[in-house]
Amino acid sequence: MNLIVEKNIYLENKETKGFLADVFYKDTTEKLPLIIFVHGYKGYKDWGAWNLMAEKFAEAGFFFVKFNFSHNGTTAADPLHFADLEAFGHNNYSKELSDLGVVIDHFSGNPHVDGEKIVLIGHSRGGGISIIKTFEDERINGLVTLASVDTLERFPKEAAFENWKNTGVYYALNGRTKQEMPHYYQFYEDYENNIHRFDVERATEMAKAHMLIIHGTDDEAVEVKQAEHLHILHPNSELFLIENANHTFGAKEPWAEKDLPKDLHTVTEKCIDFIKEKLK
Repeated sequence: MNLIVEKNIYLENKETKGFLADVFYKDTTEKLPLIIFVHGYKGYKDWGAWNLMAEKFAEAGFFFVKFNFSHNGTTAADPLHFADLEAFGHNNYSKELSDLGVVIDHFSGNPHVDGEKIVLIGHSRGGGISIIKTFEDERINGLVTLASVDTLERFPKEAAFENWKNTGVYYALNGRTKQEMPHYYQFYEDYENNIHRFDVERATEMAKAHMLIIHGTDDEAVEVKQAEHLHILHPNSELFLIENANHTFGAKEPWAEKDLPKDLHTVTEKCIDFIKEKLK
């Protein structure tokens, strides 16, 4: 059966700005479960092996969506590079949750989608965002976190924080692109103004969706104990640890291979099995 792939679909968000999304699905008349992939910090929809992962989900019978957050630093004209660092600096959690809401609203009404079966898959910081959205939106009945954080309180400490507050900006080096990526102080202010909404621990406890927590034991960016913590918080969750896997499960940018890296293949197969079981 042929796969239908639609790339760089433009979505408008009046609360933020326009952004792009991709869809992958089988050419079939049946309505398919909707899977939405949520990228993480310094991430974007076309990073690494995400396209190969999307194809695997589509082949398994899902309507798979991945998208760029409106303020992730990419642009509609250039989705493959951080071409708009000013937008990156003005990103915050409220904007990401708003963008995710637009994606859910848009694709849940697609004629190929079963709107009763909606699953979020969030990587890294995108895991924290997905947990909060799952708690807030009862349409979501499945949640998978990949190398997820267990808190969104991830800011500079002490002297660095004071400098950020005084100057209004701090910079993080992107090790791959060598760009100095700005973060304006509004990012922290948005967190403080919505601190209860952005409580990942509380959202994990309260979320009613089936939850699968996947983490690599050699994750260099988010410690595996954060996955174990999420598992404790959600009484009906499943914890799946991959021995020696790193933060991106073996993927990197660029990814020139024709197949998924071994660990990301394991992740994808586990996700597919879990979702099929829980959405029966």
